[in-house]
Amino acid sequence: MAVTKLDPASHRFIADDEPPPSRDHVRVAIIGAGFGGLGAAIRLRESGIDDVVVLERAEQVGGTWHQNTYPGCACDVPSHLYSFSFALNPDWSRMFAPQAEILDYLRRCTDEHGLREIIRFGTDVRSAHWDPEHGHWRLETSKGPLTAQCIISASGPLSQPARPDIPGLDSFAGAVFHSAQWRHDHSLRSGRVAVIGTGASAAQFVPAVQQEAAQLDVYQRTPGWVMPRPDRAHSKAERRLFRRLPFVQRALRSSIYYTAETLLLGLIHDQRLLALPEALGRWHLRRQVRDPVLRAKLQPKYRIGCKRIILSNDYLRALDQPNVELVTAPIREVVVDGIVTADGVHRRCDTIILGTGFRIFSVPVMERVVGTDGRSIADVWAGSPQAYVGTVIAGFPNHFLIIGPNTGLGNNSMINIIEAQLVYVIDALQAMDRERLQSLDVRPDVQHRYNADIQARLSGTVWVDGGCKSWYLDAQGVNRTLWPTFSNAFKRRLREFDLADFKTAPAAPAAPVPDTDGAPRTHHDKEYV
Repeated sequence: MAVTKLDPASHRFIADDEPPPSRDHVRVAIIGAGFGGLGAAIRLRESGIDDVVVLERAEQVGGTWHQNTYPGCACDVPSHLYSFSFALNPDWSRMFAPQAEILDYLRRCTDEHGLREIIRFGTDVRSAHWDPEHGHWRLETSKGPLTAQCIISASGPLSQPARPDIPGLDSFAGAVFHSAQWRHDHSLRSGRVAVIGTGASAAQFVPAVQQEAAQLDVYQRTPGWVMPRPDRAHSKAERRLFRRLPFVQRALRSSIYYTAETLLLGLIHDQRLLALPEALGRWHLRRQVRDPVLRAKLQPKYRIGCKRIILSNDYLRALDQPNVELVTAPIREVVVDGIVTADGVHRRCDTIILGTGFRIFSVPVMERVVGTDGRSIADVWAGSPQAYVGTVIAGFPNHFLIIGPNTGLGNNSMINIIEAQLVYVIDALQAMDRERLQSLDVRPDVQHRYNADIQARLSGTVWVDGGCKSWYLDAQGVNRTLWPTFSNAFKRRLREFDLADFKTAPAAPAAPVPDTDGAPRTHHDKEYV
């Protein structure tokens, strides 16, 4: 007589004449070991879901904070907001922590929660296909195949550097590298350096490059609003106070959070309220840049917040130094020994540094996750991402996305968003257990209504009608990046998981087994012969 039993590896009921599933099977496979992936692993294990693996292509945790090591790299969100709420760090050295401290914090979280035993370093996910027959994901990785009931994609939108499409860039004879792939073995001292891009990363590394290079040319397409950075060192007494009285740090964290949220009143409700921060930005520009011609080039002609706001006390000053030229003419081409702009000027350089951001709408893992209709997430999105609550995507069952479409913030810490998503993911997994479900797939109509509502809320905000073109917008000019209101509203929206929003498939039932009286019975939780 056939044996029917629940297989712990695949979470399915199988008979003894059925081919056994892969032994390398987990309940949840997490892609990425940055803030999102590590937070997911910690919270899943705390909720009793232990059958978890983290797949990390690098050899260390940290995600973007492991990858980005350029000079001056630091958080542009106050340190006290840039930690998990369940793992505050009382030892931040400054109000705005440098990259090395953030990476140390993530390493410490990894060790304190015993995560190294479930992280597979040096493991690149090459593909993930939904298997409808068995109701799980089949992954191909650089270290072999794996199956998983659920996937959490947490590689983040800032994981793939964007290389600009400039004619002749590959013909340049000198060194070319992106800020996220910094060449620490390449000396800039006494050389001629060109920086393409003037966003948040460039604002951090340009002051360091200016001090080394004999000549620095900074190529700017659109100036950004640059605001004073309220940075200072934390004293030993403050850090001791935070360690002994954690509620003091939590109170400080809350005050910083709600202060940052007040900016939204102007960003989303009444743009006239932005006059005050704009006046502060103009004052900061006048104070740091003496040359009126240069100031005119650096003065934005759009509302503050339309593009990402830059916080810096040394970027503008660095641009006003004798060895720096701010170039605003469009780049026509790169030649073997330099850059030629549209006005025909040829500027020679030895090194080109790309401060050109990231491919937020085409993260590589999205090209590799293939859903129910044989298309990848990237194919479905076609450059214009949509999801439900920024976390689940129709046609991709049992797949959860951390920091998905329209979850970004233009004024506050993304950790608040990540933690809200983790609550939602865990609620979904617990609902699957409670209802004995094999899969969940958000209904397309639910996803469509949600995104229509998001776009309606974004209409009239500075991010859409602020007079600029930013990386917040997709190729069609639609904002698929930012959450349209206060971040605590997102937290409330994800607090309860509603099974009615999903198409579901039940777990495979056990085969009927005759009872002692000959009547068939079905058992789900024991092995019978």
